[in-house]
Amino acid sequence: MSLFWQSQEMDILIVEDETEIAYLIQLTLEKEGFLCRTVHDGVSALRAFTEKVPDLIILDLMLPALDGLEVCARVRQKPGVKDPYILMLTAKGEEVERIIGLSTGADDYMIKPFSPRELVARVRALLRRSLRQGIQNHINRTQHFVVDIEQRTASRQMNADHSPETLELTTLEFNLLSTFMSNPGRVWHRTQLIDKLWGDNFFGDERVVDTHIARLRKKIEPDPSNPTFIKTVVGVGYKFDDPLSA
Repeated sequence: MSLFWQSQEMDILIVEDETEIAYLIQLTLEKEGFLCRTVHDGVSALRAFTEKVPDLIILDLMLPALDGLEVCARVRQKPGVKDPYILMLTAKGEEVERIIGLSTGADDYMIKPFSPRELVARVRALLRRSLRQGIQNHINRTQHFVVDIEQRTASRQMNADHSPETLELTTLEFNLLSTFMSNPGRVWHRTQLIDKLWGDNFFGDERVVDTHIARLRKKIEPDPSNPTFIKTVVGVGYKFDDPLSA
């Protein structure tokens, strides 16, 4: 089955300082029907992001002015109606670089050189998630949290006398909270969470999950150092506890 479906509606921002590589990426993706914009440095990337939030950013790690990790961090600090997926490109194969990139908020990474076929597969894998999420009409609700998967919104209400507080979450944090809330009380192994969040395209250290758990805890826990909702199950992984109100 062809995956062309709605690719022409998907906007991709390419951030790559090597013009030949940038041109190859753009040409490859435009042949698949994607809309592409290309910039060659970190400052221009942030400007382009502000002008129009893309569905996905292909972001080189080594950039002039601002490097890819800094661009990634700043993008994740500006959550909005649409939080783009980020595919990091790096010429460095060291494990530490991959983990740093993902912990900053990247959703996936590719090591240069890569084949056009692999690039298209990675892009489609990321965008397929947003299409799946977009066709769902489901709300997960626990005692203190509400997650609307269709609208991509999450809120927390710790006190019945106050209005719900909107949670500003990145795509990964939203997907992580949604996964936990879909099965309160279930113990999730790190590998299971990786499969949910990254699928078959993840090749890093499973401990990167711990970083994203820590980031999510800072946003939803009254005391992140003594978590109430996301509990660590020693030697296994994590579970989310927040039962429905009686």
